[in-house]
This record gives sequence, C-alpha cells and structure tokens, in this order.
Amino acid sequence: MKVVSIVGARPQLVKLAPIAAAFANSGHEHFIVHTGQHYDADLSDVFFSGLGIPDPDVHLGIGSGSHGVQTGNTLAALDPVLDRERPDWVLVYGDTNSTLAGALSAVKQHLPVAHLEAGLRSFNRRMPEEHNRILTDHAADLLLAPTAEAMRHLAGEGLAARSVLVGDVMVDVCLRVRDAVLRGEHQVGGLPDGISPDEPYLLATLHRAENTDDPQRLAGLVEALAALPVPVALLAHPRLVARAKEQGLKLAQGAVHVGRPLPYGGMVAAVLGSTGVVTDSGGLQKEAYLLARPCTTLRSETEWVETLIGDWNRLVPDPAVLGTAGWVGTATRPAPDTARDTPFGDGRAAERVVAVLAERAA
Repeated sequence: MKVVSIVGARPQLVKLAPIAAAFANSGHEHFIVHTGQHYDADLSDVFFSGLGIPDPDVHLGIGSGSHGVQTGNTLAALDPVLDRERPDWVLVYGDTNSTLAGALSAVKQHLPVAHLEAGLRSFNRRMPEEHNRILTDHAADLLLAPTAEAMRHLAGEGLAARSVLVGDVMVDVCLRVRDAVLRGEHQVGGLPDGISPDEPYLLATLHRAENTDDPQRLAGLVEALAALPVPVALLAHPRLVARAKEQGLKLAQGAVHVGRPLPYGGMVAAVLGSTGVVTDSGGLQKEAYLLARPCTTLRSETEWVETLIGDWNRLVPDPAVLGTAGWVGTATRPAPDTARDTPFGDGRAAERVVAVLAERAA
C-alpha cells in the first residue's frame, strides 16, 4: 500500500509524527508532501526535527495569502504530484486550506481520500476551519474520526457508512512527549523574558481570525490578559504579531510577557509547568486536558466538547462580560478535583489508522 500524507501547518505536523512512526514499522510506503502553508521555522522546521518526522518528500513552498490564493496555489501545485505518485490513499489532516486543497486535488483525479480528524464541528460557519472540515468530510471516501462525538456528527450528516472511530492521534504524541518531559528529556525552555519556570504562570496563545482581525476585540483580549494577577507567557503566533503591528497594539503590557512559539516538546513542558492555559487553539485545549491543566478558551464554542466536562475547560467569548473579578477567577482557577475520562482514545490511534487504510485499500 502507498499513502501520500498532505500537511502544511503546525497542528498537522504534530498529527503526522505518530502516523509517520506507525508507517515506518508497517512495511507500507509513506510519501510526505509539505505544502508550506506554515513556512515560519517556529511553526514547521522544529516539528520535523523535534518529533523525529522524516523530511518531506516534496515541499511545495506555498506560503501565505488569502484563503482563495493559498488554496488555489496549493491545489495547482498538488495536481502533478498526485498524478505522478498515484497512491492507494491520499491522507489529509485536520481543517486547514492544505486539507481542502489536498482533498480536492485527489478526488478530481479519482484517488481515494481519507480524512484524519473527521467529524469535528464547531457549528460556527464564520470559521474558515469549519468550511474546510465539512467540505473535506463530504468529499472524502474514508472518515477517520477521533471521538464518539465526531462519529455522531458524521452520522447526522449521512456519512456513517464511510466513518471509522480510530481515536485521536494527538493523544499518541502528547502522552509520549509528556512521559519524556517527566523523565527530564525536555526542559521548560524558551519561555518569554520575565517568566520563571519556578514561579506560577499562565500559558497563553491567540491566533484565530475571529480574535485577531478585529482591532477592538484583539485590544480587549490583550487588556484582559494584561490585567491578570499572575504572569502570562503569551507565545505569539506570527499572525498575532502581524495583526498587532498593523493595529498599533502593544502585546507586552501588564502581566503579559511575549515570546515565540515553542517546539512541541517545549510546549508540553511549558503546559506542565504552568498553572493553567488561556487559548483559542483547538489543539492546546485538548493538550491542557490531557496534561491536567485547567483551560480557558477565548471562543463561544469548541470542537472538543469533551474538555468542558468537569470544568477542565471553560468557554469565555468575551472576558469583559464577566467583569474583572469573574475573569480573574476563571482564568486563574485551580485544576478541578473531577476525574478526567479518556474520550480521545488510548494513545494507539496511529496504529489503527494504518491498519484501517491497509484493510480498505483497493
């Protein structure tokens, strides 16, 4: 069996790591295409080196651009690659423009498409990620769902016959790296100046368009973080840095200390060293849950509804609505006493993915 994996952004590279490892032990051929949607070294190169992912067989170097430009350029560049390789499966990951372009290129060439992390829904049609994941699910031949909730969404859209519950490959890599951190193989390094790993701190990220593109909203979120009574390590995504600069907004203010995105091992170590997480990232919500740190999500909805159980995650669309005391109490709350279930699987999802692909290969 020959499988082409198409990735392009940081979350997809994390998902690729356990998949690549599972393929390495399988005897099947695995061909990696990196679209270059994330081209910043902090969001790309360090994940290949830090997670032991083989170098991509093809790097398209697409870079940034509007959704139409980025998706169109990726689609045009992928067509000849897939036409030459003619794999048994084209495996696309998550919900980015690279995901949708990969699915479109494959189906137009009558190549079977498998979608990893299928069935996630925020039910917010303003999110570009929601468009990408829905369109990809309905185009794909095989839907590899991470949770029972995702399977229910797919069944509700008439896609049950194409769906398989495999678990979440992010669990595979998160638990492996967590154990390495606990063994002392990854240190809490790369935190912003002014943040001590020996003192309490919150870890924060912001990158979604809904939070960064509206100057008034972004300013309000930064002010809310700045007002917290504990230091906030804000790992600034390039999109956040660019939007803040365009808007004349200073990110480093009050409690906020600004740093660069971390390699995955460093990120897991930083979450474990923190007292809690504030984010709009889907992946980081889940990682906080897996690592037993309370999370505050700066959105009105989440695809990972399982994290809300037991107060491990709280949705806060607008900190100002809570008032200062409510916001501080939410963001700095201690970890709950409630037990965490295992809704995302047992850490062996990648092995199941390879087995299902092999079983269903034409």
